Amino acid sequence: MGWTKEQLLARLQELQIDFSKYEHPVVLTVEAQAKYVGHMKGALSKNLFLKDKKQRYYIVSALPETKVDLKVLSQRLGLGKGGIRMAPEEALGEILQVPLGCVTPFALVNESARKVSLLLDQGFKNHECCFFHPLSNDTSIALHVRDLDKFLNSIGKTPAYVDLEANPAVGKDQPPDLATLVPSDATILADTPEKHGSSQGSEKNHISVNNQPTVVTVAKAVKPSTAYTKEKPPSAVNLSISYADPEKFVEEILEKTRTIVLAEVKEENIEKHREQLATMISNSISKQLGLELKNIATIFKNTAYTEGFKAGIHHQPKRL
Repeated sequence: MGWTKEQLLARLQELQIDFSKYEHPVVLTVEAQAKYVGHMKGALSKNLFLKDKKQRYYIVSALPETKVDLKVLSQRLGLGKGGIRMAPEEALGEILQVPLGCVTPFALVNESARKVSLLLDQGFKNHECCFFHPLSNDTSIALHVRDLDKFLNSIGKTPAYVDLEANPAVGKDQPPDLATLVPSDATILADTPEKHGSSQGSEKNHISVNNQPTVVTVAKAVKPSTAYTKEKPPSAVNLSISYADPEKFVEEILEKTRTIVLAEVKEENIEKHREQLATMISNSISKQLGLELKNIATIFKNTAYTEGFKAGIHHQPKRL
């Protein structure tokens, strides 16, 4: 059982932390929260709950206007290209023990979330106070950054403020600048270097912010050197073995489908294009998921062929 809002607020009082509390209807987006507290002095926050390929979890807490590039962030953490993504919804309950829309640094008060890494937007320091949900999105509290730091220190978390929009080069002589923020109880994943790529091109992806799909720019950043990785990327044989499991095959398809659906179900789309939403999602899935499914199906087919070939070799009938 996780901490309740009342327990958290009582804990803040015990720590002699000054805060202002504002109760309001349940809100699921930063825009909705702004309708009730946005006119007050202080900064609102968007909070991303992420995980890497080693099942290590991260909270990125940023100003609403800060552009968070997950590809660049992954490389800055030393996780390689595409090493970090949105955590699944079930992890909210299992790890943070909060419902959708309630991800904030305060969720780290729960024992199950103590190994979650926290990255704070350095822009918070430029504001008189910051607004966060205290484990419940029917309330917002405003407090100074130094008091947030006091709370984090009380649970053994050293505050780490980061320039989330920076895109430093990562290479042989420039190790990942945020690698120390990767949870220390697991190793860093390697990434296979690519021949092409620069800091010029960019594309757009969608990620969920407090249950709010938000567009973030994904730039083609400098690829990290394999000198700073601890493991070799999984071999093609291991990849094929994973696709030999039909359950994992289906899970991969569902995960990619869920990502695309969440990207399209934006609040403005619901309000302005309610009748056309189903068509929009259907077209987007067909366009974006088609190639992904072809690739997965090809791997699955090749795996089936390989397994069948091996079986034929090991179980040849005796000749008369």
